[in-house]
Amino acid sequence: MSTPESIRSAAVLGAGTMGHGIAQVCAAAGITTRLFDVRQSLVDDGLAKITKNLDKGIARGKVSEEAKASALENLSGTADFAAAVGGVDIVIEAVPERLELKQRLFADAAGHVSADAILATNTSSLSIGSIAAGVPGPERVIGAHFFNPVHIMKLLEIVVGEATSPAVLARVQAWGARLGKECITVKDAPGFATSRLGLVIGLEAIRMVEQGVASAEDIDKAMSLGYGFPMGPLKLTDLVGLDVRLHIAEYLSEHLEEGAHFTPPKLLRDMVAAGKLGKKSGEGFYRW
Repeated sequence: MSTPESIRSAAVLGAGTMGHGIAQVCAAAGITTRLFDVRQSLVDDGLAKITKNLDKGIARGKVSEEAKASALENLSGTADFAAAVGGVDIVIEAVPERLELKQRLFADAAGHVSADAILATNTSSLSIGSIAAGVPGPERVIGAHFFNPVHIMKLLEIVVGEATSPAVLARVQAWGARLGKECITVKDAPGFATSRLGLVIGLEAIRMVEQGVASAEDIDKAMSLGYGFPMGPLKLTDLVGLDVRLHIAEYLSEHLEEGAHFTPPKLLRDMVAAGKLGKKSGEGFYRW
């Protein structure tokens, strides 16, 4: 098994909100990084967002011109799956929360990487063990749950499946530290730590709006000013995506023994059905 320092190359599958952010922090840490998506236009859009993030960092005095140039030199993008994953030390998937999609991607990736390459999933709620099912070498499958925006948020939630090897955990912990993240390690339980705790607060806030207890703005202000949350639960729901929150709530309500309090509120279902998905659609609990 390779040493922790041997993670020199990475493939990130999915160039959306999470994927391009993960690719950015990998490239900024000196790791040769390939960003993949199913269409070149999606890849190009992800790469453009990374450049925009770096330019914002320069404007704010957080990133130097040299650091931007170095990150972009380490970064490339492709819509060719084999070219993206071929020979890399770690594959990180950041695709939609569909179990069969993640399973298929990892099974395909396993045919293009070495036996000790790590397969890391950015899932926020799905079982690591289920994702690893059918993948050659399930001991190398692990959860690496980043937070949005990836280049700013400091937390990396590492999720250890039943088959995940201690050596893989050690390598991912070292990799996370290299990315500048504070790592926590949790077992493979529905919702892990962050999604389970964060979601229950978000769902209760939605119920309060539904019941007319207070406005979304005042509920968020209560949690920001009263409890020190950097962002209120409803604004965070808008950023995460109401459809994503709904999907996770449905999954947890089904898979947790005490899952009744994760039953999605009718307001959440209605807003998703109406296309009010949050920031990505322009409207959720706020207008963007």
